[in-house]
Amino acid sequence: MITKRNLTILFISSLVLAILAHLFFLKEWTQEQYMVGPNDGLQQMVTFKKLLYEQYTSGNFFYSYQFGLGGGTYSQLAFYFATAFVFIITTGIVFILESLNIVGTPDTLFWAQAAVFISICRLTLMIAVTTLVFRYMNIQWLPGFVGASVYGLSVIYFRHVTYWEFFADAMLWVPLLVFGVEKVIREARCGWLIAAVAITLFNNFYFAYVNLIFVAIYVVFRMMIHLETDETPRGKQCKLYIISGLLGFGISSVAFIPAVYGYLHNYRPAYPLPIEAIDFPYNIVYSSPYIMVSAIFLLVLFTFSLYKIPIFRLFSLISAMFIVLHFSPYVASAFNGFSAPQYRWEYLLSFTMGGAVAAGLQYLCEVGKKTIFRAAALVVLTYLIACLGDPSIEFLSARGIGMVSIMLITLSLATILIWNRRKHWQLLLCAFVLLTNIGLANVTQYAISEHSVKKVSKNFLTSKDYNGKEQRELLQKMKERGSSPFYRIDWTIGYLNNTPIVQDFNGISAYSSILNQNLLYLYLYDLNIDMGRESVSRFSTLGNRANLYSLLQGKYMMREKDNADDIPYGFKKILESEHYVAFENTNLLPFVRTTDEIFSEKDMENAVILEREHAMLEGVIVADPAQQTNGNTHEVPNIIDQVTVEPVGASFENNKLTVTEKEGGLDLIVQQPKADTKDYYVSFHLESLAKSEGFAVKVNDYRTTRKHNQSIYKTYVDDLTIRVAASEKISIRVPEGEYILTDLALYKENYQTLETAKEQASTSAEFKWINNKLTITYNNQNQDRYMMLPIPYERGWTVEINNEKQPLKKVNYSFIGFPIKEGINHIELVYYPPFFKICLVISIVSIMLAVPFVSRKRYKKTN
Repeated sequence: MITKRNLTILFISSLVLAILAHLFFLKEWTQEQYMVGPNDGLQQMVTFKKLLYEQYTSGNFFYSYQFGLGGGTYSQLAFYFATAFVFIITTGIVFILESLNIVGTPDTLFWAQAAVFISICRLTLMIAVTTLVFRYMNIQWLPGFVGASVYGLSVIYFRHVTYWEFFADAMLWVPLLVFGVEKVIREARCGWLIAAVAITLFNNFYFAYVNLIFVAIYVVFRMMIHLETDETPRGKQCKLYIISGLLGFGISSVAFIPAVYGYLHNYRPAYPLPIEAIDFPYNIVYSSPYIMVSAIFLLVLFTFSLYKIPIFRLFSLISAMFIVLHFSPYVASAFNGFSAPQYRWEYLLSFTMGGAVAAGLQYLCEVGKKTIFRAAALVVLTYLIACLGDPSIEFLSARGIGMVSIMLITLSLATILIWNRRKHWQLLLCAFVLLTNIGLANVTQYAISEHSVKKVSKNFLTSKDYNGKEQRELLQKMKERGSSPFYRIDWTIGYLNNTPIVQDFNGISAYSSILNQNLLYLYLYDLNIDMGRESVSRFSTLGNRANLYSLLQGKYMMREKDNADDIPYGFKKILESEHYVAFENTNLLPFVRTTDEIFSEKDMENAVILEREHAMLEGVIVADPAQQTNGNTHEVPNIIDQVTVEPVGASFENNKLTVTEKEGGLDLIVQQPKADTKDYYVSFHLESLAKSEGFAVKVNDYRTTRKHNQSIYKTYVDDLTIRVAASEKISIRVPEGEYILTDLALYKENYQTLETAKEQASTSAEFKWINNKLTITYNNQNQDRYMMLPIPYERGWTVEINNEKQPLKKVNYSFIGFPIKEGINHIELVYYPPFFKICLVISIVSIMLAVPFVSRKRYKKTN
């Protein structure tokens, strides 16, 4: 029986254990170094927490103009924290603390500082809940608590929580799902399973996929291994599983369906590389960053007499299967949605190993002496094989001696326990396993810190490399100059594409695993915008292309002084500080634009990039093939035949560029350049023939980088369009090596189209944007047919004009547009996540349907 006293002791013990397990990062915290990874941890985790906290506490739950070029955060950031329970609860607590002036305004530094304390709370709950689940399965308190520590203090938990914090949330729901399944099997009650499924699906769609695969595997094993004599018949179980799944799905649909829609309308090129069936990248006995097989687990695994006990057989067999699957990249790919192999699912193995250890410790004292000696010998043999088979492990190294010492002490204590079978030796063995788990948890944190996390400190988070004071001050001066809140500033710190969120301005970059596929297609294919770095999950800048800055509200640009030479046409210097300089776009077009000249995407299929830009300036490009068009495309000729192509430090024959010097390539010498040419657009297809070497491409002062051919983050979009300032010589440079270079083309731009568009642009529209609602009043005196807005097109937007619903169109490849009427147009645009309203109804109805299933005391166990 679980009493309040037992629960109190359990949660206090779990908290103490969680604190001890975080001693390393708690010590680091006192030295202003934090439990946050330097890459995704800083660029995404704390950044998205800052953004979502500001949104949620201001009553804005769905859309942010600051996220990239604008986006539905409820849907696109559901992969991270938008619907994550731990974050939502944390937001409520922090909001109360902020309201009471106990904490200041939460910024990225605050969330970095809070990371270790949030982790302690999460781990406390994980250990306590897992212990309670094991206790429900008739495992005693102490073995159950030790087994829970195997799960909670696993290396993958600290890896997840440090680098990708929301990954660790998935570990909370595994014991709840198992508890729900056991409730169905033992009591024919499905309330807990409904709740667990709903929470899992609501919290994170990606890890719901992983967790539900595990639940399906667990159910299959449970149907074969009975833990009780009076279990619900299989047919009845299946009915309750189906009911639980459907109701859980229905309850969660208000979060799950918009999140899945966002995932499906992201774009990531298919992973083209072969996936190996078997691979042994890490030593799971000595040094794996994903899963460590402990000596106590191996001991019980090799104690074959324990397999007579059903609950041990259940967890040990699943664990053994998962250990085998761990060495298959195919399985890693399957758990990652059949994409590139990613080792993120091994926390499931940690849970089943915890269950096996809990059951094994409970019954270990009942095994025979010969059995324990045989098991101990197999453990020693396993350690020897793991050491001798891995050249990276030195037996006499600190790691080798430490792991072997733990193994020998574990075996000694277990042997003594079997020899005299006294309770205190079981207590001592459990205590040693707990101490070992605490020690290894802190060693894991040390290894993580030394690898890369050590640089994440208060000094770094307030430095020019992340969020410098001088940068913020210059940005503030630009903000004070802007009359409209919807202009954008092109500024990022290096490759930190979420700098706009960190430094509180509307930027032209984003880094997220889930992005609007329309924007990604715009960058990769439709306008071929180079972002300075090849990436499948980023977009950044507008390639110094003045036409695009003017179209997309790119009013300001900030650069370091030593990198301020290559500035787009029409930008003039307005501000500077000691290390930075700011420029303003003199050809910025209005936020609200209208036109009577309509082009279609189909008509522009064969148009060159510059012709597409001109069409967007002169009118609008619509995706609807049924739309009546009247636009006339003005041809931009390819002048490559007016250019002399000269290899430099290289040879160029039959489209193969062979660079023989450290850096080389082609020089394009323009014959008789036109005086009015301001910029050139140079286009080419470029592939490296090197197997696994990334490289940089330089075109005059412009530099971009390309992934190596084995990278799982390669786009495989090798068509480049680079804008360079007018010059008699255009130099294309790449490092030494062999390349395929084809489709070389050159176009000139004098910006007459842009300047004409600026002169003719109307600024008479009045508009106001609050949260997810934008209202516009426009007097259409010129009888224009279309209105275009620099807001990315995505499902969820609706538009009403003069209180009549109108169709919303995708225009200019990736943005919002719609037909307008003559005279006064009162326009209201509202954004809700895709299918949000119908999903909200489904969730409410599902909750109402679930009530009788939850409130009913017990189903009959008969079919």
